[in-house]
Amino acid sequence: MESPPVFISGDEVKRLLRYADLIPRLEAALAVLSGPGDSGVVQPVRSIIPLRNHNGFMGLMPAYMEAEGILCTKMVCFYKRGADSALPSTQATVLLLDPEHGNVKAIIDGHVITDMRTAATSAISAKYLMPAQAEVLAILGTGRQALSHYNVFTEIFSFKEVGYSCVSQYPHYSKLWSRRYWV
Repeated sequence: MESPPVFISGDEVKRLLRYADLIPRLEAALAVLSGPGDSGVVQPVRSIIPLRNHNGFMGLMPAYMEAEGILCTKMVCFYKRGADSALPSTQATVLLLDPEHGNVKAIIDGHVITDMRTAATSAISAKYLMPAQAEVLAILGTGRQALSHYNVFTEIFSFKEVGYSCVSQYPHYSKLWSRRYWV
């Protein structure tokens, strides 16, 4: 008898996932995915379903890594919400499935994974594209993605100055940055 899926909360993901572990694995996965020939990785373009009556979209992002035996999909819903909304504009969940049988093995809160994976991918790009003498990090925006980019870039690179620009409808993010994250 199969066991029920494990639920992994955002707090648990935050406790367990580290850029030092994520970046090398992600860099290797990107190399395999973009390499020549049959990589054994299937990652179709994201499917988007409009949620017209609810002012949003749902994105589905499946992936299968044959050699590693990993089958998963990320589901993310995007909504246009006002600054006074108690709900975030993005909701994300990752499902990890057994590739042999198709049963769900884990349900994982996708916010931290999304934030860290996106920022780590940017950092990998910067590793190859950023001038070695770069001294200033400029971040456009002040939301969740800006914070995750700040975290990874200041963890793996050295900057003399970090600046940000906020054109957000959410002014509380700008206040948070000015108090805590200016280098």
